[in-house]
Amino acid sequence: MDGANHTTVTEFIFLGFLGSLSLRLTLFVIFLSVYLLSLMGNTLIIFLVLMDSTLQTPMYIFLGNLSFLEVWYTTVTVPKLLATCLSKVVTISVSGCITQFYFFFSMGATECILLAAMAYDRYVAICSPLRYSLFMNIQICMKFSAGSWTAGFIAPLPATIFISRLNFCGPQKINHFFCDSDPITKLSCSDTFFVEALGYTCSSVVILSSFFFTMFSYGNIVATVIRLSSREAQKKTFSTCASHLTVVTIYYGTVIFAYVRPPAKYNFTIGKVVSVFYCVVTPLVNPLIYTLRNREVKKAFRKFLVQNTFFIAKDIKKF
Repeated sequence: MDGANHTTVTEFIFLGFLGSLSLRLTLFVIFLSVYLLSLMGNTLIIFLVLMDSTLQTPMYIFLGNLSFLEVWYTTVTVPKLLATCLSKVVTISVSGCITQFYFFFSMGATECILLAAMAYDRYVAICSPLRYSLFMNIQICMKFSAGSWTAGFIAPLPATIFISRLNFCGPQKINHFFCDSDPITKLSCSDTFFVEALGYTCSSVVILSSFFFTMFSYGNIVATVIRLSSREAQKKTFSTCASHLTVVTIYYGTVIFAYVRPPAKYNFTIGKVVSVFYCVVTPLVNPLIYTLRNREVKKAFRKFLVQNTFFIAKDIKKF
């Protein structure tokens, strides 16, 4: 690979989703609606976790971290996606593209590790409840959270450095709506074998290791739940993990399909469609699932509404 950092191309053009103007406008409305709902839902969860003392436990601190992550995860890619729906020419500088690449994969790696940490929290809570305070408390939870963010931002750093050293001599068009790994390397006129192998290895290690650890945790949870004598106890115990397991299934299903495969097998059309799920849909599903299926979060939300309704009514009476 040529190590010189000489680029004749200064910017790239996103192709996004091709189609008629009416189709692109329809997609714009859908994606914008989902994006706004995702921002509001995740911001609400962050606010509830910060403000309600009953939610300041390891499980909900992890959830607050996940929601904070999703806000930035979507913001890295969705604005450009919306722009491609409105305009046929949406550009990004080469340095901006590499920056977007780094932050997107940093957020993705952080989410994988954070989901594994959340699975471990549920594993300890259900399989070793008497030792939960020993193996998982606020201090340990904060260390796990900090470790997830740190490891997530370190993981894509080597691939990002090598991509920044590639030469881009044309063409300029990225057949995607954000700077994903394969569309970028396909535009380089340098030898990209090492970069592709490095990126594939790093993504596979992060995704598969966190996935198998998560599945191992849930396998033990299921085994513990089955051994419970009461069906009511089985139902109650497993319901506490059902929301997390749903998120894990949706997220890992699409991410593994997209990144744990040889680079040569990449299909740009399928890649764009699959990317919509983990870039747009999953960040919305997270707050919906955790809010609708969780009694404590719903209770905290009702408490928040009652308090604000009281203060608003009190202010109105003053006038």
